[in-house]
Amino acid sequence: MSVGTAASTLPARAAPRVGRRGGRWVGRRGGRWVGLGARLGLGATFAVAGLLKVSDPQASVRAVHAYQLLPYGASQLLGFALPWLEIGLAVLLLLGLLTRVAAVGLSALLLAFIAAMASAWARGLSIDCGCFGGGGAVPEGQAAYLPELLRDGGLLLVGLWLVWRPATPFAVEATRGSVDPQHARDETAPGQDPAGQE
Repeated sequence: MSVGTAASTLPARAAPRVGRRGGRWVGRRGGRWVGLGARLGLGATFAVAGLLKVSDPQASVRAVHAYQLLPYGASQLLGFALPWLEIGLAVLLLLGLLTRVAAVGLSALLLAFIAAMASAWARGLSIDCGCFGGGGAVPEGQAAYLPELLRDGGLLLVGLWLVWRPATPFAVEATRGSVDPQHARDETAPGQDPAGQE
């Protein structure tokens, strides 16, 4: 029997099963870096928005009341509270602390903003959204509802991504051991169990 014939009769060695697992691992790690950008970007956006409103609380009240959805007393309360809520949730995101909770809160705010702007547009109001300070009535034809809705829709997608996958690098909650166990398993290298054993 020739060497070639003998080799062909030997059972084929199973190919390593790291391809699929390795690809999944690489994909998970890439997703975490995308999540880092999403966390910092969304957090910075709301931090700036909140700080600009805090610097002029009366303008924030005026912006809320311009939507004509609430009585003035409620608009005043919301106008004063909203900037601090935005800043608080933004700080949590920037630190990576309670990321999913903060992302849920900011996503809820974005849904409310989108609904309010769509309502104002449908009712024919001509107002500035007041998203980054200012706000109130603007001359006819100067309201920019479509770009603002598209912007907030994009930010909402970022927030929903963080709700779905809150684990990101350089997060305080990761150092505190509060990372979701499923995400910890996903970070395990291919061919290695969570305990670090082959």
